[in-house]
Amino acid sequence: MQLRNSNIEKLKTQHFDVLIIGGGINGAVSAAALSGKGVKVGLIDKGDFAGFTSQESSNLAWGGIKYLETFEFELVRKLCKCRNHLIDSYPSIVEEIRFFTTIEKGFRFHPAMIYMGTWLYWLIGRGFTKKPRYLTPNRIQREEPVVNTAEASGGFEYSDAYLHDCDARFVFNFIRTAMNNGCIAANYIESTGAAYRDGQWIMNAKNTLNGDYFNISAQVLINAAGPFVDQHNLITGQKTDHHHVFSKGIHLLVDQITPHKRVLTFFADDGRLFFAIPMGNRTCLGTTDERVETPHVKVTDEDRQFVLDNINKRLNLAKPLTRSDVIAERCGVRPLVVEGSDVGKEVEWVQLSRKHAVEANYDKPHISIFGGKLTDCLNVGDEVSEIIGNMDIRIPYPAHKWYGDPHPQVKADFFHQARLMDLDGYTASTSSEKLSTRLWRRYGSRAIEMLETIREDPREAELLIKGTEYIRCEIQHAARREMVTKLSDFLRRRSKIALVVHHEDIRKAEGLMETCEILFKDQAQAKFDEYFKEKQT
Repeated sequence: MQLRNSNIEKLKTQHFDVLIIGGGINGAVSAAALSGKGVKVGLIDKGDFAGFTSQESSNLAWGGIKYLETFEFELVRKLCKCRNHLIDSYPSIVEEIRFFTTIEKGFRFHPAMIYMGTWLYWLIGRGFTKKPRYLTPNRIQREEPVVNTAEASGGFEYSDAYLHDCDARFVFNFIRTAMNNGCIAANYIESTGAAYRDGQWIMNAKNTLNGDYFNISAQVLINAAGPFVDQHNLITGQKTDHHHVFSKGIHLLVDQITPHKRVLTFFADDGRLFFAIPMGNRTCLGTTDERVETPHVKVTDEDRQFVLDNINKRLNLAKPLTRSDVIAERCGVRPLVVEGSDVGKEVEWVQLSRKHAVEANYDKPHISIFGGKLTDCLNVGDEVSEIIGNMDIRIPYPAHKWYGDPHPQVKADFFHQARLMDLDGYTASTSSEKLSTRLWRRYGSRAIEMLETIREDPREAELLIKGTEYIRCEIQHAARREMVTKLSDFLRRRSKIALVVHHEDIRKAEGLMETCEILFKDQAQAKFDEYFKEKQT
């Protein structure tokens, strides 16, 4: 809380080159890119960072193989290039994974034809990943017995990428990088409107935790409010060619359905891709694609049944999955970009591209970011930086590389120190992954500080919340540097505990109250009660 309070005071008193509204993936990469290049940046979010659309993705970074069907080859090329760039830039976080796809008899395309498409996909991606494979029904059954091949005509295997931890953690790391480079960011600060006068934007901001209002001033305003971009443009008088329509998608988290680290892929009853995605010792099932009119959505009984029916139909399970098997649910909207006269028309829904658009107003320096996805996030950061450079904002270090894992030598030093102190022998874990690997992936060069903390007091390497993979010094780190304001910030976004541990097991978890005491000190019980009251509601 101390970091947030300090940053709020700075937002009140400092003048910024750029003020960003929204701490989802678009706002996060914009802040990381601009602050890394020396621009004075402020950022606010009316909830927690990555607390809306950016925490509800499939955790995939993929090149958009489905867009081959609509002949959007240029979009596929760009997305594949972005995917490859993410894998290269974040080898500890973004990893190639195989998609094991089964095609049912009577599907609109023969498996051999789609298999040819996977080779085209591989070639468009410049052969960056492993080559595709054709799968006969017998091979599918042999390699993945959990798949029901009774109605299978064949299949194929190809590669894309996924995020090791979760989407919200990935987004927050950009926010933290931006703060390392001088960005002043605060969560639970809402923009209630902004006016351009005397050559600058004056925003009226509201602290949603205590109701206080204050002003923030900046030369340029960036609207990165995700599905609320159109809404905020209305209150600031911005007229844009692009707008959003919304698609609701849900995922259900269940116990691991296969020990193999691959994405099982099918075509659901409605004809669209349907996944079973590994998430540690859990599996993430989905997704749906339903047009909705508002960003505020929830999982319905029909949604749950659609996902359960589709997965049960396509797997050989000892007993069908039911609602009682669901550990957690994810539900969000995809803000899809439409342009000009397409707004309000019936568009070909499922075929709408998940591309982004950045629109600039140079008269009253303002940028609106529409759409977007994790895969092409680095492009968004670079595109926004280029536009800002054309708005008479000085960029002191335009060539600075603002993204990517730390230098390989820093990584080598960390793992050498970890070996010298036998870090991986400190803590018994339910995961096959080593503690040193987890710490490096989550915190990068900051993990070196944790080694020093553990050397001074080995108890800092103890698993604090039983049944999870988070140790005491990680909680200390979150309290100091990660602006954890509510318990949900930590359980759902800085970590993925709320996604992989059942709600009631979290409540009863040994060490949870000590975690609250580290994070919130004398407010520990109040924050604990707040979280479980909200979850119950």
